[in-house]
Amino acid sequence: QVQLVESGGGLVQAGGSLRLSCAASGGTFSSYGMGWFRQAPGKEREFVAAISVSGGNTYYTDSVKGRFTISRDNAKNTVYLQMNSLKPEDTAVYYCAAQFGGRRLGHAGDYAYWGQGTQVTVSS
Repeated sequence: QVQLVESGGGLVQAGGSLRLSCAASGGTFSSYGMGWFRQAPGKEREFVAAISVSGGNTYYTDSVKGRFTISRDNAKNTVYLQMNSLKPEDTAVYYCAAQFGGRRLGHAGDYAYWGQGTQVTVSS
């Protein structure tokens, strides 16, 4: 019933920026914690960033701290990932995910719903 659709991916040169969006439907967006994960070819899915139900708390994996910013707009049922100073190692399919409040934001297994993913490719 809950659907998440990512957009905003594409090809960018190293040092450039992209903003990903994830639009939610079919549920109560304001009741979910939201996260971004990524998966590079041949690698496991990796936690990137998360934001609490209220938007008051954000979390990032060390490799993106200072470069990426997660935010949410509950009025638009949308979560964003602003990615700056992109590096080739950021190349991956990026997924957004939703979880019921109170679960662990940094753990993929604690998310109930997932989007289809959007490709981000960073050239050197």
